[in-house]
Amino acid sequence: MTSETAVRVPFVDLAAQNREVADEVRAKYESILASGRFIGGPELPGFEKAFAQFLGAGHAVAVSNGTAALFLALKALGAGPGDEVITAANSFVASAEAIEWTGARPALADVDDLSLLVDPADMERRITARTRALLPVHLYGQVADMAAIDRIASARGLPVVEDACQAHGAARAGRRAGTSGRAGAFSFYPAKNLGAPGDGGAVSTSDAALAATIRALADHGRDPGAKYEHRLKGYNLRMNALPAAFLSAHLTRLDARNRARRRAAAIYDLLLSHMEEVRPVRPPIDCEPVYHLYVVRASRREELREHLASRGIETAVHYPQPIHLTQAWSSLGYKKGDFPVAEKAAGEVLSLPIFPTIREAEIETVVREIKGFYARK
Repeated sequence: MTSETAVRVPFVDLAAQNREVADEVRAKYESILASGRFIGGPELPGFEKAFAQFLGAGHAVAVSNGTAALFLALKALGAGPGDEVITAANSFVASAEAIEWTGARPALADVDDLSLLVDPADMERRITARTRALLPVHLYGQVADMAAIDRIASARGLPVVEDACQAHGAARAGRRAGTSGRAGAFSFYPAKNLGAPGDGGAVSTSDAALAATIRALADHGRDPGAKYEHRLKGYNLRMNALPAAFLSAHLTRLDARNRARRRAAAIYDLLLSHMEEVRPVRPPIDCEPVYHLYVVRASRREELREHLASRGIETAVHYPQPIHLTQAWSSLGYKKGDFPVAEKAAGEVLSLPIFPTIREAEIETVVREIKGFYARK
């Protein structure tokens, strides 16, 4: 690789974050290795308590990954064969996977054109007698309109499970993601704002009985301390001690890192203002986003992406197809044109580099190359 094509602006920089906590994590790991308590032990409940407090939730149940968190929350709320759960058409497919794992059918709704968050009015239009729950997605580190969604759910007697897998610490109208519905689901995939060394997830809820059911389902259907007493038919979807220790170290720094992401996003916003070819996705005015991703809608996206790559700037696309247009989910029976906003956005969205330690000079480099690309058209 020549110096002309060497990566100058990475999409993420996990190494910088991990260096901050290396000594603390090493000490925690050595303690776990010495004790041999890899399943259970004090690290897991310690992380769960700290994460629940961070969110302002009554309980957090740590599980194996974010998809499992969505599935367990829906399963504990009774979703199953013959039911439908409504979610956003432009989410990662895990939202639909988790619904289908319960035996229910994913039913999709379109999104708002500015924020690309699920449209509450379209969710309401798609409620049927089979609807069991609503599953709004807090996309890109924003928070969906939970006030409107909760009103709709309450009027119809439906529970809400928040897909907060990209929204650790985000808030709207003063409430953090994962605390408005009956439950919230989080992913700790390594690149998330709060990431594990591998997969991990958690369910948040202030319903003690629901938390107990989710905890039992995740651990072979048994309650804590009941080794061979299984009150439910469960699964093996628990988190172990090592990722819990890792996450505990990073959690203490999450608010500061989210503030750094917002500062970076504000610089992007300023530098990209007045551009017609590139429009940042706009969070709602009452939302405090955490910018898991900084997403723009760009004309000639693929050409732009190739140009940026040739200059050593890494980008990504979240997501190139709405769920209903992927091969795996064609069985849902939707067709092209059913979700026009989500479909149009899928051809335009581009995620630019953002991470807590990104430098202003790096952002300026990205924007300079974007402007240079369009100036040569």
